[in-house]
Amino acid sequence: MRNIILLITDTYRYDNLGNRAERPVRSPYLDRFIAERATEVHGSYVGSFPTIPHRTDVATGVCGWPHYGWQAIELSSPNHIAAMLGQAGYATQLLCDCPHLFKARFNEKFDAAYQNRGQEADRPLLRLNEEIVNVMPDEKTRTRPRFRDHTLVDVHRWVNHYSTSEFDKFPAKTGMLTMKWLEENHNAGPFFLWVDFFDPHEPWDAPEYLVKRYDPDYTGTPMLHPNYGPASAFTDAELKNLWAHYAAESELVDRWLGRVLEKIDDLGLWDDSIVLVTADHGMSVGEHERTGKSNIHDTDPRYWPIYPEIGHTPCLVAGGDVPKRQSLDLFVSPMDLLPTMAELAGAKVNPPKPFDGKSFAKAILNGEAKHRDYVVSGCCVRSKEGKRPRKAVTPFLVTREWGYAPVGAYGRRELYDMTKDPLAANDIAAENEGVVAEMHELFLSHLREHGASEEFMALWGDAKEGAGEWAIDYPDKTV
Repeated sequence: MRNIILLITDTYRYDNLGNRAERPVRSPYLDRFIAERATEVHGSYVGSFPTIPHRTDVATGVCGWPHYGWQAIELSSPNHIAAMLGQAGYATQLLCDCPHLFKARFNEKFDAAYQNRGQEADRPLLRLNEEIVNVMPDEKTRTRPRFRDHTLVDVHRWVNHYSTSEFDKFPAKTGMLTMKWLEENHNAGPFFLWVDFFDPHEPWDAPEYLVKRYDPDYTGTPMLHPNYGPASAFTDAELKNLWAHYAAESELVDRWLGRVLEKIDDLGLWDDSIVLVTADHGMSVGEHERTGKSNIHDTDPRYWPIYPEIGHTPCLVAGGDVPKRQSLDLFVSPMDLLPTMAELAGAKVNPPKPFDGKSFAKAILNGEAKHRDYVVSGCCVRSKEGKRPRKAVTPFLVTREWGYAPVGAYGRRELYDMTKDPLAANDIAAENEGVVAEMHELFLSHLREHGASEEFMALWGDAKEGAGEWAIDYPDKTV
């Protein structure tokens, strides 16, 4: 059996790679990895949204979003990737700076687990003799949750000593920890190593000299955190600076992922390892007139479909018998990753609950552009009296030709030509009623396939708005 190394980043967009975006982000390390070593799968999309639901799909091989949202992993499924691989003979290690994995008890099935503390709202130690400095005005940033009447961005910087050096930032700390772990364990395979970089999740506090490379002339308040609401809250200059901070943070993640990949090369692990690089979702930084990934803004009335800038994710596979420099247009979902990694590594796993995910290992090995016909991204919602929660994150379905939102920004069905409009900017539903009906039936068939209740399925028809909840990272009962 080969080692399995899973490298997950948070909030890293597919179009960050390969100079694909209208506003290019530097990604030299991952671009080189693609050019020299990896198979790149272009049709990777979010399954269950956001952070913990996504990782639950990865860890269980099951499609979760029609059934459960953000909760401890053992409440979602009896499957756990570390337990199954452990039973197959693997040593298992989790290394992360994502502040949510330990809270959701992902760590408990690993042989060993370590978290770099202090990301986002995580407060391992109070520093009350030092004042919390306000950086961004409330109208420009996410206002909940708060600590001592300060926002996430202010508390994050305070907890982390207002660091300015790259080596004090979390991509460096988690990258160096991973390199050290590989040096100390590379001879003891087979091992399963899950490394979870929370960046480029906001706050975007990369060193300002990196930000200046993207926005050299800005002199205003640094835009370190989106407002999870309308982009119109920002001036054009502020919005560019917000994107510049995201781009700089993404470049930092690329750099330290690259150094981990270099360490794998230094240690001669490629033949004996399967390495997979992916992300949980992306981020809107002005697209669809919004910033953030979900609507928790007091004055934004819209639903937020999982448009491609959020739903489309990187998927890079290398090592073992995986072909180098290969590019495949496969549709894959996070629930497919566990069976794929196991098959590529030669590991036989016995899930307590059968996988919903399907291995695309043979497609990779044989260079076949065929796996799924479509993918669906969704966020679990809980309704009251059959009514759809206001402002919820809503599903998005992608085929080779179409992108479809059963509940668009203003509650109407939306349709996009993905061959001409990859970021889903131009809704053409009105002139394509037949295609809309076809896509809606395809969407409902996906829900039926995964055992969604009739009540849940009804939410994506003509349900009226009302009270309810949907899965966001810090649940807010006022939604």
